[in-house]
Amino acid sequence: MGAKQTKRVVKRTSAAGKARAPVAEPFVQNPDGTSLAPEATTTARDATSDARDATSVARDATSVARDATSVARDATSVARDAMLREIDFCFAKYMHTPEAGSLSRRVREALGAVPRHLFVPEREREHAYLNRPVPIGHGQTISQPFIVALMTELLQLTPDARVLEIGTGCGYQTAILARLARHVFTMEIVEPLAARAARTFAELGLANVTPRVGDGHRGWPEDAPFDAILVAAAPARVPDALVHQLRAGGRLVMPVGENAQKLIVVEKQSDQSTVFSEIIPVCFVPLTHDRN
Repeated sequence: MGAKQTKRVVKRTSAAGKARAPVAEPFVQNPDGTSLAPEATTTARDATSDARDATSVARDATSVARDATSVARDATSVARDAMLREIDFCFAKYMHTPEAGSLSRRVREALGAVPRHLFVPEREREHAYLNRPVPIGHGQTISQPFIVALMTELLQLTPDARVLEIGTGCGYQTAILARLARHVFTMEIVEPLAARAARTFAELGLANVTPRVGDGHRGWPEDAPFDAILVAAAPARVPDALVHQLRAGGRLVMPVGENAQKLIVVEKQSDQSTVFSEIIPVCFVPLTHDRN
């Protein structure tokens, strides 16, 4: 049989000794008349205290998480600044050409804005901002920051440029190009890498990037000609299809060679002739063919 609700009337006396009006106080009784009010009050008080403690713990956890995020952000900022200083050093040491004698303001801002660590596997993120290639899986790497900066500078991009990139990889170079050009068409032959890069583009809100899985030797003829073409893997020689898809006045920047590779620039003249320039020795993964 359940507890029943009753009321008892309590008379209180004022300081002057006069009786106050009776006050009805609700309490709960068991069938045998035993009051449950004290226990219920204690339980409610304990529950309120527990809730308050839980709120305090949650607030402390939020504060700790916020502090950890701030520390991580500061560490990333320091690493990015160190990367930019290293790039400046490499330009000063290795580059003495009119095309890329120093790091331009536009390219520097793009390098400073794109979160390089988000493009590498988590196990490699501590190395993301070091001036060296980093493995990204499937036998591929993300190029060292200096090479990314150099190849970007050599393209001499304008804000309205349409760019073709061969070898999306993890998508870091793509994201740099996307901050400097109107639209980037990027092609990757390794499907899992292409899929991962596409997810990263979506997470970063890069709406001016069109990715595709395919053989880079063939280029992207249906959207040609392009103002600039960047190839992030080395074929034995420059593919004819890429030269054909470069507009007059445009630039193709790519590594070429099998054992000894060179970074080259191909400039297409108004009469459709080409001028080749060798920049520096490099070491890239090979540009592979589609086996199909």
